[in-house]
Amino acid sequence: MAVRFIREDGDEILRKVSKKVDVIDERIKTLLDDMAETMYAANGVGLAAPQVGVLKRVVVIDVGDGLMELINPEIVEQEGEQIDIEGCLSIPGVAGEVKRPARVVVEALNREGEKITVEGKELLAVALCHEIDHLDGILFTDKVIRFIDEDEMERRRENKRRNKIRQNKG
Repeated sequence: MAVRFIREDGDEILRKVSKKVDVIDERIKTLLDDMAETMYAANGVGLAAPQVGVLKRVVVIDVGDGLMELINPEIVEQEGEQIDIEGCLSIPGVAGEVKRPARVVVEALNREGEKITVEGKELLAVALCHEIDHLDGILFTDKVIRFIDEDEMERRRENKRRNKIRQNKG
């Protein structure tokens, strides 16, 4: 496994549509391993193959419930809406509010080539949509409703922390 270089906004590969994976071979499995290591090293919750310079429909996600590896992911169902703050490893220092579905169902293949179905709500729904957008050359900044500055980000983090403490006490 290896930490790969994360491509940043302005790199043309981030704007290209990724190709479907036809064969899950050792190269794809190595890509999955490297992407996971890269995501964790960068303290991210998701990473798409184009972000490491590979135009393949492959993403890794971990929102705190364990690593999810998705090959050829496709949103097959979505409902509701939510607005949340997003950032991106390919656009460091930038955050903004983005409207996404509140719930999505994604079909994909796992590293063994088996079809899997993932239901995502809240943060997982956001991460799934965000990473699948990368596979189509779409960045979160294309969908931003409002950009958020560092001070507001810090205030929101502090409010979330306080609310979590209150919930745990109550």
